Amino acid sequence: MMRITALETIRLAPYDNILWVRLHTDAGLVGLGETFRGADAVEACLHAEVAPALLGADPSRIDAISRSLTAPYIGFRSSGAEMRAASAVDIALWDLAGKALGRPVHDLLGGLTRPRIRTYNTCAGYAYNSRGGRRQIGAEDAPQGPYDDQLAFSRDAAALARSLLEMGITAMKIWPFDPFAGDGTFIHARDIEAGLKPFRDIRAAVGDAMEIMLELHSMWDLPAACAIAHAVRPFRPFWMEDPLKMTDPEALAAYARRTHLPVCASETLATRAQFLDILRRDAVDWVMLDVSWCGGLSEAKKIATLAEAHQRPVAPHDCTGPVVFCASTHLALNLPNAAFMESVRAYWSGWYRDLVTALPEVADGQVAAPPGPGLGLELQPDVLRRGRVRRSEAP
Repeated sequence: MMRITALETIRLAPYDNILWVRLHTDAGLVGLGETFRGADAVEACLHAEVAPALLGADPSRIDAISRSLTAPYIGFRSSGAEMRAASAVDIALWDLAGKALGRPVHDLLGGLTRPRIRTYNTCAGYAYNSRGGRRQIGAEDAPQGPYDDQLAFSRDAAALARSLLEMGITAMKIWPFDPFAGDGTFIHARDIEAGLKPFRDIRAAVGDAMEIMLELHSMWDLPAACAIAHAVRPFRPFWMEDPLKMTDPEALAAYARRTHLPVCASETLATRAQFLDILRRDAVDWVMLDVSWCGGLSEAKKIATLAEAHQRPVAPHDCTGPVVFCASTHLALNLPNAAFMESVRAYWSGWYRDLVTALPEVADGQVAAPPGPGLGLELQPDVLRRGRVRRSEAP
């Protein structure tokens, strides 16, 4: 029987938001996991709370371990440090299981429903979300590379849409109202007009060839979020993502009723119980989950099945790191009700390649998982020499 002998965490500047977890075993196999944001707190939780419970355990008991890590006395109904620690470990356990059996993770989840899945491009830039909060575009900002898409949608959304279509990508996500949020209680008419400009430009340039998702980052109260929705409705947004903070399912349901636009929610929720709240209230059309925040692949699969029972499609979230992108792709290729796999072309064409040995292939607007057992990738060997490494080991 294989046993976990060490838990290792890895941090690497300048990717201070990303935390990698490696689970070592007495069989010589190593499972790789990842989570994102609040890395200091998650790392502390892993070494202080998770490692003592995990060392010496049989890593094939994924459900039992997942349940023990996602049902602590506190932190069991949030996407905070405890849940992110559990999520990273769960991803690593699935990677280990695939390596032990010589099978890719999507086979262990139930096999391929499809060999590839459609992607949409989240229009972030290379440094978006890398250090603390989201990047804000200033007047003096210069492009950091050919796919600095946040700057592009702020300055020339029409050219950006045409560029994506040339790559076969027919859906994109933007957040032009974020700069006007303030405390989220009010948005002026002139700011609404400014936020609509990318929509106008995209529709004028490419018509309906491009689907446009509007990300609202949970920044708004109900009246302001509704005002934005009514203004953007003539431009046919594909969905309105996280218009409100995900604290009141009834308010989200009211938003859906008042706006008559599809609602996507939410990368910020964790565990199937929180998703059940919004599904029961008919508050969501598109279920978005983040495998590194919601409880890992184990919990993500259960959330997706719950969504399927409510006849809702799933679109896994990814604006994180390469391991989560890969794990989410395996999941999306398995799920019968997965419709999209989010990706960021500035990431998968750029800095992801400096960190891992393989990536999901993105071609003609479709994503496929890398071949090989487990997740199909490892950290580049020199990451361990470049980064800060901490280990907890069994006595």
